[in-house]
This record gives sequence, structure tokens and C-alpha cells, in this order.
Amino acid sequence: MSKATLYLDDPIHKALRLKAAETRQSMSELVNDALRASLHEDLEDIQDWRERKNEPTLSFEDFVKQLKADGVL
Repeated sequence: MSKATLYLDDPIHKALRLKAAETRQSMSELVNDALRASLHEDLEDIQDWRERKNEPTLSFEDFVKQLKADGVL
């Protein structure tokens, strides 16, 4: 495990301390969990983009027409 120095806004630091106390987890555990979730979401977004990058694109006008035809709008 690596050590890092983080500078947090005061309200975020206070909220993190309170959540750590409530959940009986360390602040480091909470930060690691939050970063892990955020990075995992980024990886999912990249994977989705790779899977869809060759799909045809629609203009905004065609997209709106499609939504109307499908009864969404």
C-alpha cells in the first residue's frame, strides 16, 4: 500500500470523519472505496464507448423524430 497526502475541502473532510465514525471504517478505507468505484465507472464508460464506437450516428433532429415515432415524446 502506498501513502499519499491529500488536501480536502473542510466540509468534505468533516463529512468523511463523520462517515468514518458512523461506519467504523477508516477514512482511508472510505476514500479507497470511493476512488475504486469512480475508476471502475470510468472503465465501464470506456468499455461501452469501445463497443459502440462503430454504431451509426443520428443528427439531433433525427433523434427527436425517432423519439416521437417511438412515442417517447
